[in-house]
Amino acid sequence: MEAHAQELKKELDATLKARRDLGPEYEAALVDSFVEKVDTQVRRRLAEQRLSAERGGRAPAAPADGNFAERFGFAIITLVLAIPLSAIGAAHAGLDGLLVSWAGIVGVNFVHTARPGRFRRRRTPAADSP
Repeated sequence: MEAHAQELKKELDATLKARRDLGPEYEAALVDSFVEKVDTQVRRRLAEQRLSAERGGRAPAAPADGNFAERFGFAIITLVLAIPLSAIGAAHAGLDGLLVSWAGIVGVNFVHTARPGRFRRRRTPAADSP
């Protein structure tokens, strides 16, 4: 876990302990204080990223392997569909059917990962200037 997340976890633990000690009448103030600390940390991190991008003369690097949400969603869908496909394959063709269904699942995920244009270099405005 990275340092920022550990720091926030400590702050949340301290806030929850203070709520237990002080009681529910101070809950709103404690929540406001915690939200302010999170907001401050998010703003500081964004400023660090902007400063780093300005010093490097380029925008913050995007993940090279695409959108995490898209990849995660696709993986979840294929795993959910793997359950009935495995059952159908095993029920109708035994071990061979199970192996064929899983080979198909792995193949679909491989094609999704290695689809054309996925590893093309993205041009940034800084890269266009001489």
